[in-house]
Amino acid sequence: MDTPAELGNFLRTRRARLQPEDVGLVSYGGRRRVPGLRREELAQLAGVSVAYYTRLEQGQSGNASDGVLDAIARALRLTPDEHEHLRNLARPGRAARRPAPRAASARPGARQLIAAMDAVPALVLDLRYDVLAWNPLGHALLAGHVDAASPEHPAERPNTQRLLFLDPHARELYPDWEGEARRAVSSLRLAAGEHPQDRQLAELIGELTIKSAEFAALWSRHPVRGCTSGVKSFHHPLVGPLELSFEMLRLPDSGGQGLLALSAEQGTPSEAALRLLAGTVAAAPRATAPLDETRPAGAGTRPGGAWQAASGTSPGDAPGYEPTPDADTTSAERHQN
Repeated sequence: MDTPAELGNFLRTRRARLQPEDVGLVSYGGRRRVPGLRREELAQLAGVSVAYYTRLEQGQSGNASDGVLDAIARALRLTPDEHEHLRNLARPGRAARRPAPRAASARPGARQLIAAMDAVPALVLDLRYDVLAWNPLGHALLAGHVDAASPEHPAERPNTQRLLFLDPHARELYPDWEGEARRAVSSLRLAAGEHPQDRQLAELIGELTIKSAEFAALWSRHPVRGCTSGVKSFHHPLVGPLELSFEMLRLPDSGGQGLLALSAEQGTPSEAALRLLAGTVAAAPRATAPLDETRPAGAGTRPGGAWQAASGTSPGDAPGYEPTPDADTTSAERHQN
């Protein structure tokens, strides 16, 4: 990732969203050449020279102090997540010193934990949002059309970002697909700032930028938010609408892995639907199809998924189903307050 360019882009997008009157400055009217605050206005607010701020925005000052970055964050009214992102971009050496993650796999204890959560959809994700493990209910909820065994094979692991932007099933699964996409890109931005030297993460971002115009448009706006809890809405092909709370828990000493768990409020239709899905999955045969080695990395496989097993049909039999072309899925093996 080109960290100096990313820093400049981030600062410009944050300047653009503020007007002089928003921060107590006098605007003398007339046509402004750029939206939002000018560099000299932001420098004045942060108490730094215009020349210094310009060098910082151009990525030519790699040793900015905490005090300077804190002042700029206050002037730009950054959120805590944006503030931390600014620190990572302004001092990439600090992020680069983080140990490079080894080939990811979920720890036995994490696998055992999500397997015990049989009434709760749960999965283990790495920093790139590759699925390292999921329990049957997590698989059935989020990607029942993908082979359940695919997380066990690094070249075939599903990636939740790829599924969201490149798999047509995601558009059917998420009624508020646009909101889910914004949340996903915001989380991926944080991961990119924390791990600027991660080649596979950079490849994932490049692939999505090329293959999804919607991802590219969202990425250019530089949203930053750690989406570690909240509510997700689903329209599931087997049980219909659900509204589930989610928690994303960082696993210590795991190289950036997290455990995502979703639950329904007691006594709600969503709880009944989730119980129905759990019962459907428990009653369905758990046979899985061999992995198709010709499919691109991260796409998983469609045969043998939970949605097929539960319904007795393949997703391809559903009216209006259009398979994702190989050219539009993925080409590279490789991280939602």
